[in-house]
Order: sequence, then structure tokens, then C-alpha cells
Amino acid sequence: QVQLVESGGGLVQAGGSLRLSCAASGRTFSRYAMGWFRQAPGKEREFVAAISWSGSTTKYADSVKGRVTISRDNRKNTVFLQLNSLKPEDTAVYYCAAAGGGSSWSYFTKLHEYDYWGQGTQVTVSS
Repeated sequence: QVQLVESGGGLVQAGGSLRLSCAASGRTFSRYAMGWFRQAPGKEREFVAAISWSGSTTKYADSVKGRVTISRDNRKNTVFLQLNSLKPEDTAVYYCAAAGGGSSWSYFTKLHEYDYWGQGTQVTVSS
């Protein structure tokens, strides 16, 4: 069982930055691949970034590539999402998720591949 709690969201002007954190409970965090998704009002939840449980591989959505960095600290049971050069279209609730299984280099990009979800943190980018 893994419980996830996101933090770090807020209101920022276009071009600004935010660093989201996702704290996980459970001693097996280091064996879960992690991902970030987002959901804007009236839209479906979409993939943003993912990282393997070892941290050796990452994957980004085309819409955020070059502006976003996912990382993790397995000693602190935390995964991070650094958001730079934010745009109004990045406004959404951001969710972290954990996926069990896979190899040390596996990452996952589909919602149904994830076993646990956080409650989300709001990111609002003003123009």
C-alpha cells in the first residue's frame, strides 16, 4: 500500500516556475515507478512525466518536454516535478501516481498502469 500526498502548487505568472513534490508513505516506495499527470477543467487527465523506480529513465509528454523535469529521492520517499517557463495552458490539477512492477528502467504513461494516486495539487498560471 502506498499513500501519496502532493504539494507545491500555487498561482504563478506565465514564464515562472514551480516545484511540485509528492511524498509517499510505505517502505517499498523505491520499487514503484512514479508518474505525474494533470487534469484541466473540462478535460481528461493526461500524462505529464514518468520516472522508473531506479530513477535511471524518464519520459515526458511532448507538450512539456524541455520545460519540465521529473526526479526522485528514494531515501526521502519523494518524487519531484520541476515546472519551468510555465504557460497558461499548464493550468491544471497535478496528480502524482505510483505503479508497481516493471524493471529498474521501466516507466509508464497510461492512467490504467498506475496503482495509487494522490489527491492532486492545483497549478494556476496567469497570463
